Amino acid sequence: MANRQQQSSPSGGGGYSTSVSPSNLGISKSGGGFGGPPPPPLIQPNQIPPPSIKTPNLPSPANGIPLPHLSTPPGPPVFSSPLQPAAVPFRTSPATPQPIASYSSNSSLPTSSPPPRNFSNGLQHQTSDRTEELAFAPHADSPNLLFSAHKVLKQMKLANVPSFGFGAIVSPGREVSPRPQIIQRDPHRCQNCGAYANLYCNILLGSGQWQCVICRNLNGSEGEYIAPSKEEVRYLPELSSPLIDYIQTPTRKPGYVPVSESRISAPIVLVIDECLDEQHVQHLQSSLLAFLDSLPPTTKLGIMLYGRMVSVYDFSEESVASADIVPGDKSPSEDALRALIYGTGIYLSTIHASLSVAHAILSSLTPYKLNLPEVQRDRCLGAAVEVALAIIQGPSAEMSRGVVKRPGGNGRIIVCAGGPCTYGPGSIPHSLNHPNYLHLQKSALKWMDNLGCEAHRHNTVVDILCAGTCPVRIPLLQPLTKSSGGVLILHDDFGEAFGVNLQKASSRAAGSHGLLEIRCCDSIFVSQVVGPGEEAHVDSHESFKNDTAVTIQMLSVEETQSFAVSMENRADIKSNFVHFQFAIRYSTIYQADISRVITVRLPTVDSVSAYLESVQDEVAAVLIGKRTLLRAKSFNDALDMRLTLDDRIQDVAIKFGSQVPKSKLYRYPKELSRLPEILFHLRRGPLLGSILGHEDERSVLRSLFLNASFDLSLRMLVPRCLMHREGGTFEELPAYDLAMQSDAAVVLDHGTDVFIWLGAELAAQEGKSAAALAACRTLAEELTELRFPAPRILAFKEGSSQARYFVSRLIPAHKDPPYEQEARFPQFRTLSADERTKLKSSFVHFDDPSFCEWMRSLKVLAPESS
Repeated sequence: MANRQQQSSPSGGGGYSTSVSPSNLGISKSGGGFGGPPPPPLIQPNQIPPPSIKTPNLPSPANGIPLPHLSTPPGPPVFSSPLQPAAVPFRTSPATPQPIASYSSNSSLPTSSPPPRNFSNGLQHQTSDRTEELAFAPHADSPNLLFSAHKVLKQMKLANVPSFGFGAIVSPGREVSPRPQIIQRDPHRCQNCGAYANLYCNILLGSGQWQCVICRNLNGSEGEYIAPSKEEVRYLPELSSPLIDYIQTPTRKPGYVPVSESRISAPIVLVIDECLDEQHVQHLQSSLLAFLDSLPPTTKLGIMLYGRMVSVYDFSEESVASADIVPGDKSPSEDALRALIYGTGIYLSTIHASLSVAHAILSSLTPYKLNLPEVQRDRCLGAAVEVALAIIQGPSAEMSRGVVKRPGGNGRIIVCAGGPCTYGPGSIPHSLNHPNYLHLQKSALKWMDNLGCEAHRHNTVVDILCAGTCPVRIPLLQPLTKSSGGVLILHDDFGEAFGVNLQKASSRAAGSHGLLEIRCCDSIFVSQVVGPGEEAHVDSHESFKNDTAVTIQMLSVEETQSFAVSMENRADIKSNFVHFQFAIRYSTIYQADISRVITVRLPTVDSVSAYLESVQDEVAAVLIGKRTLLRAKSFNDALDMRLTLDDRIQDVAIKFGSQVPKSKLYRYPKELSRLPEILFHLRRGPLLGSILGHEDERSVLRSLFLNASFDLSLRMLVPRCLMHREGGTFEELPAYDLAMQSDAAVVLDHGTDVFIWLGAELAAQEGKSAAALAACRTLAEELTELRFPAPRILAFKEGSSQARYFVSRLIPAHKDPPYEQEARFPQFRTLSADERTKLKSSFVHFDDPSFCEWMRSLKVLAPESS
């Protein structure tokens, strides 16, 4: 039976906040080598991203609710000056990706189709020149699907080069603009392989039959595709657009019982560490109070504290902060949970009804009173999550399946942790020197993984937001977030960045029961998948007689997730085109079933040069980065992966570049000029390098990268460098330390961190430096407004100790010869020898080689080198 406690002594604090969206867990589907017969798909779970998923023509709980602003002192004036193109000869990194599946007809790619096949049954191809262009014209507003190249090599030997490879970045939950066409009926699917009818199908107009582009099987359409001409049948949505949403509304489901929006709103349970020191408690209170004020009025909220016991706060008490107590030394029994759930307390309440009570509860938080080091304090995190999961399920868990299975919608548990789980189920000893530590850790890892799987079965996501200086034992907590589809984030403290991510985590509208189906034509197969999911069980999806699709169960469906899909040729390709189809199926919190189908056709080429010209080097770099990081499970693995990247660069130069006459050097192919620089940033940056000091930080960052969207993944690979100019504009420069000029301010966006650097000469001018700093801060906030996790933003002056954060992420080029420096920074031509010397002396020197030195050490010349 739960005991009862009451608190009435509030303690204040000051804090921060904002809002955005999601993140999740990861999957790696590993196959065999790039050559040989296709292995059966294998998917391994991995780990973790902006605002909520928006379903076309369906209401969203987040729609119409303004995002709250930071509750910090007034910021700089609104800054909306556009970024100025860089005045230097290099390719800039776009803020948005360059996707493939498109709606635009303005394409420089080929628009003619091969002659139609001669079918004895009278099949006619229904697409026009317009739909030919839709097959592969890039469209920046439709980033659900990004291929590493716009063309496919026919030769298997070159297409399957392990150091490069071909693939795609799939973003299942990403919002599309303009919104896709919507069909409110069951789709026509191939009865042989399960593929969906699409704009590339051949149509038999007289009978309405259609031929599948994946397996060439002939299927019926129940007369729907019967038409007097191909122009008329082409107006059907699925036969005219590469991107279609099929929606099955709730009212069509048998046994559906309507419920109000307040009942279907996803409940959120805050699980708060009560073993915090006074300073941390004050910052946490500020962030939590601002978080409360940001929630929609219909949101259901629960609040719990955990230490040696679990305190479940009761919203029915208005005068004092009152809680029921559950022991934390073991998993709560069914009787204890039943007594709690069926008792008189109210543990989940809507914000509009209980905002004042919630404020009183959070204001009553007090610092830890015993004199024990942070790492030795008892924290029953595992038991607390068990109780939170039971609270979300409530009495509905015992209701019949035919009525309302999930009346509360998809739940979310957000754990605010300041230390490791050291008490109760799933715990580990305080000390790493405990004689039985490894065995206990192994048992705790398995227990946490099972708890995460249990949460996922009940459509509940567990996010863990850690802060402070106490080690939280990341390896123990990761299985819980991974298996439930949640995210694990580390913060320096419980202040601004923590408050922002708290709001963004809560506002992520996640779909459930998600499946990603990938179908390729016979000549292509999927060799590896990396992302937030796991291989789907056979009984979890509809199967067809000869369905060769790779089916992935998504642990949640959120906008900032993506899957990295690697593909290979089965043999030399004979046809002029290859087809790919991606089907994303999930249920919204309104219990509507969505099937988003994306069909793409890419041309095949014999010419290696034509293939390389179609390569999207940034997409290719992200694919390579995710395949590489998947194997970097420890710091020693990361060192090995750095050597692997060296081998990749050499191999690509040998396979696709050209050998320098009378030399053993190879020149890197000019079509891939950006790729080696991005991989050099990966090699020395925080993901594989030694910039971050603790393995916990690197582990969290790697997990985030493996599941992050394309935009965030690219920024985590290669930072974006923007220099402030007169008039409030910004110029994009290469991310080299040559950008650090003493009279300038520079913004460096590295995904999870944004740094603002002020040169010494500029900092000495009080008026100018204040204006430049304000503009830089506003730009940083605009760049990261929809990013999750929200990055920390640090500002510092040249020569300060914190400047090392900035310098360490730039490629060192101050030791390069003048002609190589001028190639990237033409403005250096105006500097005298004395000015060059003065500029170089202001840099912080590192032992890392410059990019040019690295390439030369690999016996590879950059394309522009002579």
